[in-house]
Amino acid sequence: MSSDKQLIRDTFEKGVGILQLAPVFVPRRFSSPGKRLRLHPDDYFALGTERGAIKERWFSSVIPAMNGPLAPEDEGMSYVVPADKTKEKFLFKDAVDELGEDIIGPELKEKYGTWPMYSKFFDYNVPLFHHVHLGFDDAAMVNRLGKPEAYYFPPQLNNHMGTFPATYFGYDPDVTQEEVKERLAMYEEGDNRVTELSRAYRITLGTGWYTPPGVLHAPGSVLTYEPQWNSDVNSVHENVASGEVYPQNFLSENCPKDKQQDLDYIMGFMDWEKNVDPHYKKTYFRPPIVCHSDENYTEKWISYKNDYIGAKELTIEPGKSITIKDEVAFGCIIVQGHGKFGVYQAASSTMLRYGQLSSDEYFVSERASKDGIEIENHHPTEPMVILKHFGPNHPEMPR
Repeated sequence: MSSDKQLIRDTFEKGVGILQLAPVFVPRRFSSPGKRLRLHPDDYFALGTERGAIKERWFSSVIPAMNGPLAPEDEGMSYVVPADKTKEKFLFKDAVDELGEDIIGPELKEKYGTWPMYSKFFDYNVPLFHHVHLGFDDAAMVNRLGKPEAYYFPPQLNNHMGTFPATYFGYDPDVTQEEVKERLAMYEEGDNRVTELSRAYRITLGTGWYTPPGVLHAPGSVLTYEPQWNSDVNSVHENVASGEVYPQNFLSENCPKDKQQDLDYIMGFMDWEKNVDPHYKKTYFRPPIVCHSDENYTEKWISYKNDYIGAKELTIEPGKSITIKDEVAFGCIIVQGHGKFGVYQAASSTMLRYGQLSSDEYFVSERASKDGIEIENHHPTEPMVILKHFGPNHPEMPR
């Protein structure tokens, strides 16, 4: 066995099936940061102004961000840190490849060959452009995967709500496809004001939404916990958002070369019936569902009712110790409190420097999850709050 593989195995064994992950901060060239990522104020441009400000933090990721030619090959990919030694860190993807079903379980290994999802904190001070994620068939035309995603708005990370705390979804039920196509045809002529054809819902902290592929959305200015499929693929309908102008390639960059000027092809990315659903909130709004509550802890489903991703919010009361079990592997991020997570000393982050190790992010193997994770809240007055993201195979996820 190579030394790298031995390090992965040794780290997995020492963690009793739990891996500690290093923070992964991702810059974006567009828009402005919300500065709620608990990153030091001096570090939002840690990668230089040409890369843009840091606006996201990714969790349990085995895929790179699609971030242009200046991005390194591993941008967005999670790293495992053994024994608090950052120089010996290795890619989480390499751990999944080496450990296989020992970490993600036989079902995910057989069906997907890897860990199939990741999550992120999405942190913008202004609303993002109205855009659509491709479905699996359309994404396959450019050798990518479709992108279903879910949103949850954690109170712990939203000390302010940004400039526009409301999200547009789809198009008004009275809007026609021809009206949308007319706005897209204006992409290089002037502001197409395409959200005039949409509808917005004010964001409520502690709740969330599910957005399937094919549905337009312009996320509001609230830090969002976003479990999603292993994909980073979209088409942007809105050419001017919050005063920032977006070039035509934002609309067409995920089309085959011979389709990049074909508006009918681009319109085909939409699942029209879902976009104009007259009961959109009833269909896709996700209020939390409590699945356990007692004097020691409360657990709620916060992402559910879909075929791809699930998430829970776990709250342990001050001074309490619990053993929590799930039937599948999961990643997690601690957003409040401190204590122990399995064998690790764990704590939510207050203010990180770029490149600094944290003790707030972990990945739990399927076996460790089934056996049960011992979690202790060492804070005398505050709860310990953990967000947990799952793949599609949790048997208890509300469908």
